[in-house]
Amino acid sequence: MMRFFVFIEMICLFSACVREQYRRIEGKIYGTYYRITYEAKEDFSEKLKAEMEKVNASLSMFNPRSVVARWNRGESEEVDSLFMRMFQAAEKINRETKGAFDITVAPLANAWGFGYKQNRFPLPEEIDSLLQYIGMEKLKIAGCHLLKEKKEMEIDASSIAKGLGVDLVAEFLEGHKVRNYMVDIGGEIRAKGESDKERPWRIGIDKPIGDVAASGRELQMIIQFTGGAIATSGNYRNYYIHEGKKYAHTINPRTGYPVQRDILSSSVYAPTCMEADAYATAFMVLGLEESKKIVENNAEIEVCFVYEQEGENKVWMTEKFKDLVVKEE
Repeated sequence: MMRFFVFIEMICLFSACVREQYRRIEGKIYGTYYRITYEAKEDFSEKLKAEMEKVNASLSMFNPRSVVARWNRGESEEVDSLFMRMFQAAEKINRETKGAFDITVAPLANAWGFGYKQNRFPLPEEIDSLLQYIGMEKLKIAGCHLLKEKKEMEIDASSIAKGLGVDLVAEFLEGHKVRNYMVDIGGEIRAKGESDKERPWRIGIDKPIGDVAASGRELQMIIQFTGGAIATSGNYRNYYIHEGKKYAHTINPRTGYPVQRDILSSSVYAPTCMEADAYATAFMVLGLEESKKIVENNAEIEVCFVYEQEGENKVWMTEKFKDLVVKEE
């Protein structure tokens, strides 16, 4: 009898240690790539794609039937639950950053040629005129409707929507008891548990190099974690040159002009990818010193800033972010 119980116990222990299959799916969405790795018996590929498509249906400016596209055109003030979730998070971060993060930046992004409308280089008087349509304080929620103070106001959720898409996939997997996964959409990442190498998930953070094609991709560092999300924002890839001057895609909603700050790249580690995405953008607008003050008062986020000082690139990171960095082996 004793041998029988020992045998059963050994089977149970062995079964508990056996891993499920690690599945991988990849493709294109939101104008970028996605890669999802997860450990599960069941293939969730189609369901995960459906989760990502929810963002396109609600928040894509390039989908003419989306909630945000119809709202921008003034066809409907009614918004759905996903839009509301995004808006409430954006409103919180907008207040915390004193307007540095603002989804009503769409008219300015379009004017500078970085939005869903292609435009020529704007004149200063055009920028001054557009500033009257900027500011989340000019929006008001009324039930399931979002009211705008001026009909010309438009929303650009691109600085938060991709992170929300990552969260939707992660939440689906967690809802189906998946303990090990990594969701990567265009470099916005949320992960939990361990990789198939039986260690924490490892993520590379790029050096802020302008011409990747010419110089090749270089890593600033590698980090690892078993839970949470990371997003990086930078102005070293999406920009154009006009009359010898560089204009980057991140627009300062308080001035109306592309960001000209000391931070070259902003990496934020947070509980959700939506938060990490939005804060990373806000810090690019704020610059190093203002960003540090916000980080010091927010226990939920950790950051790494690569910034320029006297022609040299330097790194500043919080103490807990340092704990994520993989030491050279």
